[in-house]
Amino acid sequence: MILFPAIDLKDGNAVRLVHGDMNQTTVFNDDPAAQARAFVDAGCAWLHLVDLNGAFAGEPVNAAPVEAILAACPVPTQLGGGIRDMATIERWLAKGLTRVILGTVAVENPALVREAARAFPGQVAVGLDARNGRVATRGWAEETDVMVTDLARSFEDAGIAAIIYTDILRDGAMKGPNVDATAALARAVTIPVIASGGVSSMADLITLKQTGVIAGAISGRALYDGAIDLAAALAALAATPASA
Repeated sequence: MILFPAIDLKDGNAVRLVHGDMNQTTVFNDDPAAQARAFVDAGCAWLHLVDLNGAFAGEPVNAAPVEAILAACPVPTQLGGGIRDMATIERWLAKGLTRVILGTVAVENPALVREAARAFPGQVAVGLDARNGRVATRGWAEETDVMVTDLARSFEDAGIAAIIYTDILRDGAMKGPNVDATAALARAVTIPVIASGGVSSMADLITLKQTGVIAGAISGRALYDGAIDLAAALAALAATPASA
């Protein structure tokens, strides 16, 4: 199981929100590229970036720090937030991103997800963010009647690389991930599922891995707060067998 350190970008800084609320922001580093290098130096194999301003604006806002991270860090990197048209997808991948994450458009324009996945095999993921099982869009500000599992299944034949599943009510709250819901989603589809939201301890990571069906986990606040030591977590995950 891959551990993805998260760098959420707001106004050029690396921050964390609570429950996706832009008014509940903690700035952890005013140099996101330095933060990314610290994660890479600790041994991470991937980076997970989110343009929070972009998610609300519907277009990239924090391009400069993303580009600085890409220039500074040699590991594969995925980005979500404000990516809602083919031109933006093409531009980010051309700048060196390994994978783009499409969230709002997965609900509002699923044909774009399919088109992008065909054009860029292995480089398009879908971000499914949910409250009580229902997908939320536009920076989590709008809740839909679309069920996460139904939307995920609709992309089974699209060739997307992964699904990032975020339980919004767990995100940034340090209360643990929704293991049952994430594992149920992973069992419902053949697409690799990455857990996000609430991953706050080594025990959480081990529990997710031991489901045997979850492909990755994203953690942010716990790494910044020191609740999870990244190097130690990577070593522990390497040593822990998965069990289906």
